Amino acid sequence: MKPIRVVVHGAQGKMGREVVRAIWREPEMELVGAVELNPDSDCLLLPDGSGSIPLSSDLENIIERCQPDVLIDFTTALVTMPAVRTTTSQRVNLVIGTTGLSADDLDEIDRLATANKVGAVVAPNFALGAILMIHLAKICAKYFDYAEIMELHHHLKADAPSGTAIATAKAMAAARGKPFHQPPQPQKASNSRGQQVEGITVHSVRLPGIAARQEVLLGGPGQTLSLKHDAISRECYMPGVILATREVMKLKGLVYGLDSLLGL
Repeated sequence: MKPIRVVVHGAQGKMGREVVRAIWREPEMELVGAVELNPDSDCLLLPDGSGSIPLSSDLENIIERCQPDVLIDFTTALVTMPAVRTTTSQRVNLVIGTTGLSADDLDEIDRLATANKVGAVVAPNFALGAILMIHLAKICAKYFDYAEIMELHHHLKADAPSGTAIATAKAMAAARGKPFHQPPQPQKASNSRGQQVEGITVHSVRLPGIAARQEVLLGGPGQTLSLKHDAISRECYMPGVILATREVMKLKGLVYGLDSLLGL
């Protein structure tokens, strides 16, 4: 079986570097090219220094030169959408880890992927433990009326609340078929309480030294239940990226989130 040919978009970013290493180590995949907004060279050295692959800011040129099967994108929403239009027009599948994409963006990704008969996987989180946490939170949501989410990330994270926290809150509300209740607040209204998503208060912390943590707290009379996931390093996202890269080859159109790929 021929290896899956992969180009990494945002290859010199923190996540991009990790993706490059993961794809390079995967025997079923071949790293063939890289794209970066302001590349420091015209080639990217392989992790063991044994060779290099083409590196450019020109995505269309890299696709033409490298003929990839899949583009993996960890950039920003403003950069991702032009890349989606270029990539789908060239019949290349997409795996996207960029957060901050709007509902209109997702609709466009689905429309373009379907029209061009390619697959697209967009996921707010690629850590398998985080996906399982959301799955468990959906189960628990049916039995509790009150919930809050605490999410902690490094201080350079662009969005707050995180895409994972918002996705978790929406999935929990959908599982119970209605928003959560807000507990009575004897004190005056305070903007320290966090952002409301489907009746769930989401608290965001941004500090140096933190990778990523999310805790879902559910409360009822006389009891609480907590679900917590810690991402210790960016390496934790790579099994999910590899899974999505393998499965996107079988798709036509958009799949949002890894849960369906995991059979959850």
